[in-house]
Amino acid sequence: MADSEPLPTLDGDPMAMEALLQDVFGIVVDEAIRKGTDASEKVCEWREPRELKQLLDLELRRQGESHEQILERCRTVIHYSVKTGHPRFFNQLFSGLDPHALAGRIITESLNTSQYTYEIAPVFVLMEEEVLKKLRSLVGWSSGDGVFCPGGSISNMYAMNLARYQRYPDCKQRGLRALPPLALFTSKECHYSINKGAAFLGLGTDSVRVVKADERGKMIPEDLERQISLAEAEGSVPFLVSATSGTTVLGAFDPLDAIADVCQRHGMWFHVDAAWGGSVLLSQTHKHLLDGIQRADSVAWNPHKLLAAGLQCSALLLRDTSNLLKRCHGFQASYLFQQDKFYDVTLDTGDKVVQCGRRVDCLKLWLMWKAQGGQGLERRIDQAFALTRYLVEEIKTREGFELVMEPEFVNVCFWFVPPSLRGKQERPDYKERLSQVAPMLKERMVKEGSMMIGYQPHGPRANFFRVIVANPTLTRADMDFLLNELERLGQDL
Repeated sequence: MADSEPLPTLDGDPMAMEALLQDVFGIVVDEAIRKGTDASEKVCEWREPRELKQLLDLELRRQGESHEQILERCRTVIHYSVKTGHPRFFNQLFSGLDPHALAGRIITESLNTSQYTYEIAPVFVLMEEEVLKKLRSLVGWSSGDGVFCPGGSISNMYAMNLARYQRYPDCKQRGLRALPPLALFTSKECHYSINKGAAFLGLGTDSVRVVKADERGKMIPEDLERQISLAEAEGSVPFLVSATSGTTVLGAFDPLDAIADVCQRHGMWFHVDAAWGGSVLLSQTHKHLLDGIQRADSVAWNPHKLLAAGLQCSALLLRDTSNLLKRCHGFQASYLFQQDKFYDVTLDTGDKVVQCGRRVDCLKLWLMWKAQGGQGLERRIDQAFALTRYLVEEIKTREGFELVMEPEFVNVCFWFVPPSLRGKQERPDYKERLSQVAPMLKERMVKEGSMMIGYQPHGPRANFFRVIVANPTLTRADMDFLLNELERLGQDL
């Protein structure tokens, strides 16, 4: 759209502002919510980057646009975006749309406050502590600390920084000069944020010692012991072990009790990255997968994943009661954290974190929990496990489908073997040709908009699909559609 005569702004015109927002909310409800969760609609309307840039008209110009043009912009943005609430979106570790969580997100975006002082976020400072307290109790702690972070990667980085500070508090002032060579330990199946965190914090990726995992993707405690001894022999100081509860690809749960024993023997900080699997703690049937998590020093947990609380909702939980978060990160800015305020300044929690401005992430989870109750959320978890089992049993009965392994979580990993490759496992090029199948089918499904499923290689394994069964609205019909659609898309391969 070309520049035109200057248009009046909405500044100072409350009626026009309200009219715009009412129209936008109507578009959101129709396009993003109603159509975005309708199985008969497309998951995405794929366009190549060059074409999409033209359709969006992304250029920012000197003159503003009309009310009608802005509404059309909103429709266009939603139309060409991926609908992660769609029942055929299996691509990520988050999916689905919880209406109460969305209501919480709308409220916090509308209030536009920062969660650093009781002065400007009184409701949310109190609410955050209550939500964190509830999450800690599910871990098994009657006390402790915590904070909501901008994603599980940052939660993991916080844990690494806290573990380092606890052992070498001088590093806050003296930096890396205060430190001997440090070593941290994690499984080969860990999330890549562990390596990114080591690089970001100045520890370096060489400080990350990779512990072997078994055939199911679980850390091997005996190899952890071996790696610790090796690091000590090389002159490094072991200071942290990061276990994983719900690995990204296979959905594996590390043996936490055995790892905690190792950490206890060596006086090391024990962190559990439960960003993906932490919500299983809500299920009486399945929480045994995290046995031993109560022995951790810190836990990362993302309710925006399996609980469908909406991005972003990521908690770092600490067993510590010595105000470690504030001692590690606090600098008491006098213009923000004045000590002579007219209320209890311990409620000003912003000095516990690296950020200054921090968005409110607790309301979406709190409101959803209020509506669903713990029992409702437990049913949501149990339903995901039940549908996973149904999908696995269906895979076993269909020609051309082959499980990578029996899942213990809601990650279902399998190959689709097209007609041309069935019974050809002995061919020298079988693995190479099989590896091409998932990318080809992914392209077809995305361009048709019928569904989205992630795929990846894994060690020596050729590319396979990884279906995440997490959307709380999923049914058996959606599982049947998934398999039928793969058969349809791959029948000519």
